[in-house]
Amino acid sequence: MTELRGAAKVLGVVGSNFRFTSNLDYMNLVDRGLPLKSLDIICQAIAPSDVNFKYRIVPKATLARAKSRRKLSAVQSVLVTRLASIWWTAQRIWKTPEKARDFLSRPHPLLEGRRPIDLVLENEIGAELVRDVLGRLEHGSAV
Repeated sequence: MTELRGAAKVLGVVGSNFRFTSNLDYMNLVDRGLPLKSLDIICQAIAPSDVNFKYRIVPKATLARAKSRRKLSAVQSVLVTRLASIWWTAQRIWKTPEKARDFLSRPHPLLEGRRPIDLVLENEIGAELVRDVLGRLEHGSAV
């Protein structure tokens, strides 16, 4: 399963309203805006005890406006997808949500002591650095 398919599965967007026949289908969905519930799903998965985590993804005032549309903007949807794809990969490698959360929330030596979750939230380059560490862990060449 690709990371995008894993992200779609994590976010619960695959189903009766959306058929994932290609990665371009998912890109088009993201361009139109993911359902607002996708934000809640990824926040509950990554930071279940942090009620303010969602505001690191979508500022509070912006989220209030998004509630009337019941969907995220394209930019917010890209960030939520990025988080979901990293989450899917981390769970696949670490095997449990608890171990995946621990990996994401702890400073990592291969990331110069930065927390993976902070890099993923920062930008796509940060996410790629985290993907690299996850790949190295999967193949036994990471600290």
